[in-house]
Amino acid sequence: MDAASVFGPRPARRMNAVQPSPTIAITRLSNELRRAGEDIIGLSQGEPDFDTPRHIIEAAKAAMDAGQTRYTDVDGTPELKRAIIAKFRRENGIAYEHDQISVGTGGKQVLYNAFFATLDEGDEVIIPAPYWVSYPDMVRLAGGVPVTVPCGGEDGFLLTAASLRNAITSKTKWLILNSPSNPTGAGYSAACLRSLADVLLEFPHVMVMTDDMYEHIRYDGWEFATIAAVEPRLKDRTLTVNGVSKAYSMTGWRIGYAGGPSWLIKAMATIQSQSTTNPSSVSQAAAVAALTGPLDFLAERNAVFQARRDLCLNGFNSIEGLSCLKPDGAFYLFPSCAGMIGRKRSDGRSIESDADFATWLIEDAGVAVVPGSAFGLTPYFRISFATSTQRLEAAMERIAKACSKLI
Repeated sequence: MDAASVFGPRPARRMNAVQPSPTIAITRLSNELRRAGEDIIGLSQGEPDFDTPRHIIEAAKAAMDAGQTRYTDVDGTPELKRAIIAKFRRENGIAYEHDQISVGTGGKQVLYNAFFATLDEGDEVIIPAPYWVSYPDMVRLAGGVPVTVPCGGEDGFLLTAASLRNAITSKTKWLILNSPSNPTGAGYSAACLRSLADVLLEFPHVMVMTDDMYEHIRYDGWEFATIAAVEPRLKDRTLTVNGVSKAYSMTGWRIGYAGGPSWLIKAMATIQSQSTTNPSSVSQAAAVAALTGPLDFLAERNAVFQARRDLCLNGFNSIEGLSCLKPDGAFYLFPSCAGMIGRKRSDGRSIESDADFATWLIEDAGVAVVPGSAFGLTPYFRISFATSTQRLEAAMERIAKACSKLI
């Protein structure tokens, strides 16, 4: 009798390394309440509420009409790679060649490919916390060990040179940086990156992965910088990741890209060739139009995002027990709810964690947020302000009312 007949089918052991998302309970409760007819304001989804610009949509239509609906090169068409190379040179001052560019089905696949192409069992990846929820599980699935480094509000949610130095070991393979950040919106200035680069130059075995997905969504004149441009000596061990999802409102088109050393790009293409093969041919044509077309729409959209940011920021900072730092970019706020811990609900139960607080908000206020524990730092919670101003105003009123009930 074989093992399957004794124990039954089961997932692979590697699935034990993947933790259930802390957002599942909130999502499930939110859906249940909606099905029951409750009006739930969702502030948990990180997706622009603007439409894809018309010239990009027209480019996709033209590509379909021209029969561009077949397989392409595994990691990007020549046309898209040329557009990406031009983008990196024009906007970031980084020079790449054709064999140094990778295109994947969204930024997530690009990151995933890089980890699978480079991590051996036990290799460590330094991940500043709070972090995008997928980073640690990607590392674990690839056999690596996520090494999270807490970066609290006192440091502006940014990794310091001292913390980086303390986290590096002989097993460190990667440092991953996300700027502006999901979930905090905090951004690394050129000066901040310079201090990190000085440390990294002392440790030539450490590679750097920069997730620049929110590069173009920024406020108050904050200037974007990326580490391969700040310190060119790190370019040959840096993977600079970006995509069209956020700035161009193309989340559903699924195109991410990266520039990096040719040996790494080749290895990533091998991984991709055995998983999805090429990204959508039509989406790649649309991405060419995005990267080579006008960017004038960004200023208007960023002005809307900034007004929404300020609305919610002022709202949170006016609620006793909550506080929030002003983000440099992206469309998230990451307020602290430390002042709410220990308070009691009307039913007598205590708020013991940010997860409890998030549950309270959805149950009492009908507002869905994501607890900070999902991002590796407590006690905080994340909201996305990529929704209508009217809904945000209603959400802030509900949150203030719910918080006033806690004693």
